[in-house]
Amino acid sequence: MARILPSLLRTAALAVALAAGHAGASEPDAALPPYQMLRSLQFIQDSVVHGDHAAGDMQRYLLADIDKRLRSAPPETFDDPRNVDAALIYAMSGGNPQTLQALADRDTRGRFDNRIVDALTHYLNGKGALIVDLLTKTLTEYHNAPTEPYLALVLANALSNQKPADAIAYYDRARLYAPGSNIEEAALRRSLFLSVQKKDTERAYAYALRYARRFVTSPYAGQFADSFVDLAMATYKDENKEKVEAILSFMDRPRQREVYLRIARRAAIGGMTDLARLASEQAQALADPGDSAPKALASLYAGLVDVPSSGIVDALKSLEAIPENQLTDRDRALRDAARHVADEVLRAPSEPESGPVVEQVAEGHAGSPLPEETGSGASPFAAAPPTPDASAEAAQAEVQKTEPPAGAPDPALDPVLTSFVEDGKSKLKSIDDLLKSEKNP
Repeated sequence: MARILPSLLRTAALAVALAAGHAGASEPDAALPPYQMLRSLQFIQDSVVHGDHAAGDMQRYLLADIDKRLRSAPPETFDDPRNVDAALIYAMSGGNPQTLQALADRDTRGRFDNRIVDALTHYLNGKGALIVDLLTKTLTEYHNAPTEPYLALVLANALSNQKPADAIAYYDRARLYAPGSNIEEAALRRSLFLSVQKKDTERAYAYALRYARRFVTSPYAGQFADSFVDLAMATYKDENKEKVEAILSFMDRPRQREVYLRIARRAAIGGMTDLARLASEQAQALADPGDSAPKALASLYAGLVDVPSSGIVDALKSLEAIPENQLTDRDRALRDAARHVADEVLRAPSEPESGPVVEQVAEGHAGSPLPEETGSGASPFAAAPPTPDASAEAAQAEVQKTEPPAGAPDPALDPVLTSFVEDGKSKLKSIDDLLKSEKNP
C-alpha cells in the first residue's frame, strides 16, 4: 500500500489538472496540443502496469478526450511532427484506429507516412500477418523516434506465431527504448510466453525474473503467472528450485500462494506427485489463519495425488472433509473424479453369478462391458453395437463355442478376478474421460 499511495496521489493530481485544463479550453487556442495530452495518457498507462489500477478510469477518459482533440484539430496542427507521432502512438495505445485513418485521409501536406498508417490499420483490424514485410523494412527509418518502441512491439506481435525467435528480438528492442513503461511490461510478458513455448529455459527464467521485479502488481500479471506456472512445471528440477523461489520472492504472500496453488493443481492433474505435494504444502504454509479457501484447495490437490497410493483411505477422508462451498465448479469436478477412483479401488469385487464363465461373457457381448453410469454422466460404452444379420450371428455363436473372442477374459482366470478386472477397466476409462476436459479447460 505504501508503494501504491504515491501513485494514487499523482493520478488524482493529474485528474484535477486535466479537468481544470479541460474546463478552461472553451476557446480553440486554449486547447492542449495532442502531444501534451498523449504524455498524460502515457503516464496513466505506465501507472496502471505499476499497480495503480484506479487509473484505469482515467485512461478511458483520456483516450476519449484525445480522440475528440485529434478529430477536431486543424490541418496545421500536424505541421508539428510531435503531434503526428502523438496520433500514431494514440492508435497503438488503445485508441480508435478509424481516427488515425481519418487524419491520414484528409492529410494534404504529407505529414503522415502512409506506409505506417496502412500497416497499423491492417494490424488493428486483425490482419497482422500482412504487415510483417512492410513494417520490417520501414522500422529502420524510425530509429530513435518516439514511435520506435511502439512499432517494434506491433511488429513483434505480428511475428509471434510464425517466427517467435524474431518476435522476441523485436520485443527486446521495444524494451530497450521504453524501460519501465507499459511497453516493457507487455514485451516482457509476451517474451516469457514465447520462451516457454520454445523451451528456452534460461531465457524464460530471465524474463520471468525481470517481470516479477518490476510488474508483478500489473493487472496483466495473471497472464505472467500462467506462463510462469508452465515454466515451473516444464523445468521441475532441484537445480531450478532456487530460480523459482527467487522469482516468487518479489511477490507478496497472497500472490506466492496463488502461484503455488496453480502449480499444485496442474501437477495433480498431470500425475506429478512430488511436485503436487510440495506445491500444496507451500500454499498451505502461505495461507492466512482466517482464510480457509486456499487451505481447502491445497488439501484437495494434495489429496488427489494420494488417491493411487497406500494412503488412499486417509486421502479419501481428506477429500470428503473439504467444504463444498470452498471449491469452484472445476475443482469440484476434480474432487468428484478422485472420490470416484478411490471408491472403486476400495470397493470389494462383486461375486459373479453361478454358471460357466464363457457363457457369461457371451451374454455381455465379449469384450464390450455393458453400459453404466459414470462420474461424467455419459458412459463411453453407451452406444449399442450394430446388430449383425442372422447368418453372421450364427457364425459368431459357433466361434464363441470354441474359443473366446479377442479382448475377452481368459476363461481359466478366477471368475472373481475376471469380474474385477473388467469392471476396473470400465471405471478407469470413465475417469480418464472426466479428467481429460480438466487438462484442456
